Amino acid sequence: MTIESSLVIFDCDGVLIDSEMLSMQSWQRLLETYGVSINAEYFISKFLGKSMQHVEQQIHHDFGLTVTTQIKDEFHILLKRSFAKNLMPTLGIESLLSRLTVPSCLATSSSPERTEYALSCTGLSQYFTGNIFTRSLVKNGKPAPDLFLYAAEKMGVAPKHCIVIEDSPAGIEAGIAANMQVIHYTGGSHLKDMPTNHTTTISHWDNFIQAYPMLVSD
Repeated sequence: MTIESSLVIFDCDGVLIDSEMLSMQSWQRLLETYGVSINAEYFISKFLGKSMQHVEQQIHHDFGLTVTTQIKDEFHILLKRSFAKNLMPTLGIESLLSRLTVPSCLATSSSPERTEYALSCTGLSQYFTGNIFTRSLVKNGKPAPDLFLYAAEKMGVAPKHCIVIEDSPAGIEAGIAANMQVIHYTGGSHLKDMPTNHTTTISHWDNFIQAYPMLVSD
């Protein structure tokens, strides 16, 4: 990898922000009012890293429940309240972002509105001005490589010089399909003590600094 032209592409939920447990709890609370019960295993395997459109289709397929505009609005209200009260950046991420010596960007399956709100809640907005890329910008969401390839093109870096940091199987698959180096981040509370089969795994941002000292300042 040519360090001078490297780009670090961060996923948002579960990577920059410890949001996935909050999202799961909001879905559980909401779906229970419609007679649907989901556990953590289901959430991680079916929802993690996926767009709202995918989640809607999954719920309808598995439970026969049509996710109406009203249901989506109810979910976003619950999640926004939870974010405002409980959302935190992942441990050590702000230190890493402030020390990166190469360009970085954010590529997420979430909506622009949710992403901007999450970043504002956690104080991370300052690191992602003009370099936020969301599912709405491409035809196919993760696990397709479209979003990562789009981000790399807009940032002016070849895919082979990009490092993708993801927590979800869908995101990891997308990064591999984009011919990028992929790191599996397992520091989010939703992946605590979860085994991984991926070659490059980090559970704390200090692990990234140790592995790529040439990409950060002292």
